[in-house]
Amino acid sequence: MTVHPPLPARRIGRLQRGAHLIHYEVTGAGPAIVLAHGLGGNQLSWWQQVAHFASRYACITFAHRGFAPSSSIAGGPDPADYAGDLAALIEHLGLADVRILAQSMGGWTAVEYALRRTGKLKALVLASTTGTIDPARMREPERSRLQEWAADSARAAADCARRGIHVAAGVRMACEQPALHLLYRHIDDMNANLDKLALRQRLMMGRTRAPQELGAAVCPVLFIVGDEDLVIPPFAADAIAAVVPQARVVHIADAGHSVYFERAEIFNRHVDEFLASAG
Repeated sequence: MTVHPPLPARRIGRLQRGAHLIHYEVTGAGPAIVLAHGLGGNQLSWWQQVAHFASRYACITFAHRGFAPSSSIAGGPDPADYAGDLAALIEHLGLADVRILAQSMGGWTAVEYALRRTGKLKALVLASTTGTIDPARMREPERSRLQEWAADSARAAADCARRGIHVAAGVRMACEQPALHLLYRHIDDMNANLDKLALRQRLMMGRTRAPQELGAAVCPVLFIVGDEDLVIPPFAADAIAAVVPQARVVHIADAGHSVYFERAEIFNRHVDEFLASAG
């Protein structure tokens, strides 16, 4: 009989934040990785990362306020509350230090938490996101590329909508990995009642920081971008990393906005190497 190692322990909890409940899950044991999902997801989005890292790390996933299975919020959540929720969760779990892995909307949470300078943050991974950093304030020549990129991306996004393809998944995922694209849609549908257009507008209004401000996080930073991203300009990460000490960028070809979902094996390998170097 083949003897298999035991599965990582998993527990589910709810954190009270005023009138709201934040759903969280802890899988595995060891140094803590907190994973902050994007607008099209929740704690389920990280299934491929939790399965990979939980044998060596305590993986903490959660659903942002207003995202099921966290409690709903009339009118939708305010992204300005996200970093406070994350800080409260870290305190609630008694984590002495953390590594944060954030995708898209989760970057708003992670960047603002990082700039609180709690002394707990050991490493930061920003996947397909600039968070609260405004790409319009980045250096040249990248800044001058924004208008053309935005126009091209808008046309491509409209084509995705006509074809029933989720823009955050992208054409390549839908065509090459249709089951994965369907799963992405199913997870997104868990929050079908959330006004994501209004929330996206709030997120854009929260982009107020200059790229060099991220340097105040005083920890290693890894940007991971998919070169076919239609949501966040892939070249923005290069411009930001150029002015932030201890920051670097990995580009993944043949991947869209949700590179962590679409190219999980490659993504996980880069994160593994980064965390090992960050200590």
